[in-house]
Amino acid sequence: MRLRLLLLALGTFAVGTDSMVMAGILGLMARDLDISVPAAGQMVTVFALSYAVLAPVLATATARLPRRRVLLTALTVFTVANALSAIAPNYPALLATRVLAAAGAALYTPTANAVATTLVPPERRGRALATVLGGMTVATALGVPLGTYIGRTDWRLTMWLVVALGAAAFLGLALLMRGLPAPTAAPDLRTRLTPLRNRRVLGAATTTLVFFLAINTVYIYLGTAVRPATGGDAGRLSLIMLVTGVASVAGNWLGGRAVDRLGTRVVLLTGGTVSAALSFALPWASTTMTTALIYAAISPLAGWAVAVALPHRLASIDPPNAPLLISLNSSALYLGVASAGGVGSLALTVLGDRWFPFASTALTLVALTLAALTTRHRTPTPHTTAQTTQPTPTTPPTPQPSTAPTAPAVSAPTPTPPTPSAQTR
Repeated sequence: MRLRLLLLALGTFAVGTDSMVMAGILGLMARDLDISVPAAGQMVTVFALSYAVLAPVLATATARLPRRRVLLTALTVFTVANALSAIAPNYPALLATRVLAAAGAALYTPTANAVATTLVPPERRGRALATVLGGMTVATALGVPLGTYIGRTDWRLTMWLVVALGAAAFLGLALLMRGLPAPTAAPDLRTRLTPLRNRRVLGAATTTLVFFLAINTVYIYLGTAVRPATGGDAGRLSLIMLVTGVASVAGNWLGGRAVDRLGTRVVLLTGGTVSAALSFALPWASTTMTTALIYAAISPLAGWAVAVALPHRLASIDPPNAPLLISLNSSALYLGVASAGGVGSLALTVLGDRWFPFASTALTLVALTLAALTTRHRTPTPHTTAQTTQPTPTTPPTPQPSTAPTAPAVSAPTPTPPTPSAQTR
């Protein structure tokens, strides 16, 4: 049983690496395809937006199909799409392959989460989900820096790494993932969106969207922000990403325990305040390698703590419908990531390479205000939801238990917001 969960986690590791590693190779892609870094950043937007839109649609369309078939189909689409990304001759073709990869990821991740809960007794479902979603968090710590290092001379090598990970997960699941329980009845798309009529749910989902928009506005283009520290050196950038990834794992772990002890409101407001302060300080912190590494170590701790608190808060609004609410949280998360590509590009154009993190500061303050207003009267009880609600990034983050820039949630993680860093211009 443990092996099956680890194989499912290998799939989420591949998805998390793919969704977040783009941030580490944007500069190389921009030069190779003869486009600007902001234009290259739109690949993150396209992937995240496609994921957010397709996740509930594909989950509904495949609800009655055998789970093994859905998992293998999803990994096939995902792996083939990344192979096409690796050989894409131009920018428009690459954008099209990112949509296809997002479709595979959007079908795989929620299915893997659902399958994980059927492989163990009810009292162990939390740990099962943590194992599977752990692939997203590990992607921020290992997959993204590894992919950035491999692609330091040719970004297409990074895409082939993702292809290899997807193929390995496909092979393992094809050989060992047999005899899965038949799928149970699932809500239709209209039912899945019904909770948005609840003002508390809408407020919580909006907070998630704005917060991930804020942190990914910096994450996607962080390589540009820290260029004074790295001098454009891929090795230094990989080190920053490695520190960010390890800190993301720690932030996810600490965030879950902080929510249990202190409650979601305290974690949201404290973590959000720290995130806003750090993005404001980034233009100065990025001037030396030492201060850039300090930023890379602290920022994910706060960001991932908030990322854990957000789905906890949503699920606590209506515990019997927690999986449905968490899926909405994931869609809001990816909508935030999708919007961040455009917002970050605009911030770079208007504010310049050094000062664009101020846009993230302003958006984080908006998210903080929403969190303060919408949790003012009723603070969810910390133990009302299980640890299984932790996200995945884009990355990051994260996303991760997404959970993932890297990063980074039933329908995704997290990135990881996200999260690691982007290549320099």
